[in-house]
Amino acid sequence: MKGKLTFSSYATIGVMLFALFFGAGNLIFPAQLGQNAGTNLWPSIIGFLITGVGLPLLGIIAMSFSGSRNLQELSSRVHPVYAVGFTSLLYLTIGPFFASPRTGTVAYEVGIAPFINESSQQMGLFIFTLLFFGVVLLFSLKPAKLVDNVGKFLAPGLVVMLAVLLTAAIANPMGGMEAPQEAAYTNGSFITGFLEGYNTMDALASLVFGIIVINAIRAMGVTSNTDILRATVKAGSIAIFLLAVIYVGIAYLGATSTQVYGTFETGGPILSNAASHYFGILGSVMLAIAIILACLTTAIGLTVANAEYFHTLFPKISYQKLVVFFATITFVIANFGLANIISYSIPVLMFLYPLAIVLIILTFLSPLFSHATIVYSSTIAVTFLISIFDGLKSFCDSFGIEYFSWMQPIVVFYEQTLPLYNQGLGWLLPAIAVIIVTGFISHFQRKAPVHA
Repeated sequence: MKGKLTFSSYATIGVMLFALFFGAGNLIFPAQLGQNAGTNLWPSIIGFLITGVGLPLLGIIAMSFSGSRNLQELSSRVHPVYAVGFTSLLYLTIGPFFASPRTGTVAYEVGIAPFINESSQQMGLFIFTLLFFGVVLLFSLKPAKLVDNVGKFLAPGLVVMLAVLLTAAIANPMGGMEAPQEAAYTNGSFITGFLEGYNTMDALASLVFGIIVINAIRAMGVTSNTDILRATVKAGSIAIFLLAVIYVGIAYLGATSTQVYGTFETGGPILSNAASHYFGILGSVMLAIAIILACLTTAIGLTVANAEYFHTLFPKISYQKLVVFFATITFVIANFGLANIISYSIPVLMFLYPLAIVLIILTFLSPLFSHATIVYSSTIAVTFLISIFDGLKSFCDSFGIEYFSWMQPIVVFYEQTLPLYNQGLGWLLPAIAVIIVTGFISHFQRKAPVHA
């Protein structure tokens, strides 16, 4: 019957969405959070789940609620030029700039690095990523069903392996939780976890993946917008429940590992050491194979998505040339190493995430102000003016650079006047205030009599 899907249909779409979100790179962030948070694990992981799981669900639902065909169409409610710029930056962020290189470096750190001497690590990374992104290039040039089919088996297989590993960690912890390793987790663990959730990039990806889910639901015979929205909520809830369980388990694993292994610069070695701790060399090898293959399918998917999108923007450049370009850029960036990729991504995410969150909020509130452009453009403009400085601040802090002289008076002004600014959420209340004010303005403009 049209509009009525069975539970198995919801589960099928939910697992598909989970597989889209579940890049192996996501495994390293809850592990790192667990190590750094220690005894403050629970408030940290709650904050992490809001941005790492809750926002992606809202992003998927927002795309369904909006009725837009893609992210560019939705963000064109702000302005057509903004739509191209925002969508392009988002694709590049979840593609060749950060998320895609991360797949290669995570695969290397978890799967290969434990078996290579410290002095040979950089050469090992170069050779591995050359082979890894060479395979990505070959499959992306002619995307085939093989990758989809492998992905369908890989995601459940990796989940089963993680379930076994996490069950062992819960039943027989490696050690007790220690005091927080960083000051941010001592005094502001919830907000720190909230901001760490940005690193998954899943809220950004949800604005792209939403259309895939909607098309899958339509293909099952659901036609009305209301039924599509209802199905999106149910399927999305299944996906984010699975993600949340895995994130909590891995964070706990990280928190109980520090007594035995100490702390690491990234979360990658935590998983490989845990697999070795519980299951020996066989456990490490099996986890390595599963994660390398999962990272491979994720990288192929991201390369294909970027080449397809930019081919629509620049139709004179062939899809094949774009694939070669993006695969090459990704390979080069991957060789900066996982820690550097994460460090450079944080300023971009501090800038981009508020814009994505505000777009999601505006999408849900849009019917209240009849999709008025003034509300979209004003709110995004105010958010942009704050988040751009969040990004610049984060860049300077990450690399130990003094704030640029022209930045300092603006940062001081924001610190003194904006609530929650020092917690990275200074954009939130101004955005809400602008939505309310411009919403009323647009309402009265519509009510005003038209004179001849």
